[in-house]
Amino acid sequence: MEPAQITLAIRSTLNTTHIIQQYMQHQNLAKRNQASRRLQRGDESDEDMDTDFSQSTGPGSVGIMVLMGQVHAVERRFWAWETGTDWWDHIVLQVWDDSQWLQNFRMCKGTFMELCDLLSPALRHKNTKMRAALTVEKQVAIALWKLAMPDSYRSVGNQFGVGKSTVGASVMQVANAIKDLLISRVVTLGNVQVIVDGFAAMGFPNCSGAIDGTHIPILAPEHQAAEDINHKGYFSIVLHALVDHKGHFTNINMG
Repeated sequence: MEPAQITLAIRSTLNTTHIIQQYMQHQNLAKRNQASRRLQRGDESDEDMDTDFSQSTGPGSVGIMVLMGQVHAVERRFWAWETGTDWWDHIVLQVWDDSQWLQNFRMCKGTFMELCDLLSPALRHKNTKMRAALTVEKQVAIALWKLAMPDSYRSVGNQFGVGKSTVGASVMQVANAIKDLLISRVVTLGNVQVIVDGFAAMGFPNCSGAIDGTHIPILAPEHQAAEDINHKGYFSIVLHALVDHKGHFTNINMG
């Protein structure tokens, strides 16, 4: 059961309990008033009043059963905005060639499928009663599209037929999966002497790597914002990367 459903069920139970308590208090108060009036008139004996008062729960129980039946008979339904996935299912996956994949996702389809296979242990989710889970391929495609294009979450969501919150979740989940499963396999120091010899053969002696960096724009932090302003005048964090003579990453740092 989803957290929202659990919360709704708890609230419904509390409301029902509160209604029942109020109903019982009203019934008991009415019976006590009735018994008090009878004592004042002297209409019935104590035995009759005890019997009548002990039976006061009868109608109350029936009323409670009817009330609970009415509460639990409410039919609940789930709904979502209607979206379309034809572009992804029938155009991208079936029509696009490698050149189109490379232009839009920065990799060919074969590399994309290999990446999905490597990330599937962390990204495969089960279907729920509310909706089917996103496939691994779609999660990776959403993340790559957002990272490759300067589009908003809403625009990417409309492109793939999902909500903007789903786009944000997919980007974070794919990034975490890459960090947990692939970084240690892709970014390695390698043999330093082989790297030095490789750069020397290219005309760069005594070189063990080529380094470069870039500024990644961010929103202004709430505290100590001045520390995150770069020399170009906007807020950013710095990413630097080191590669060997073959262009393979040997070190990545961001901060």
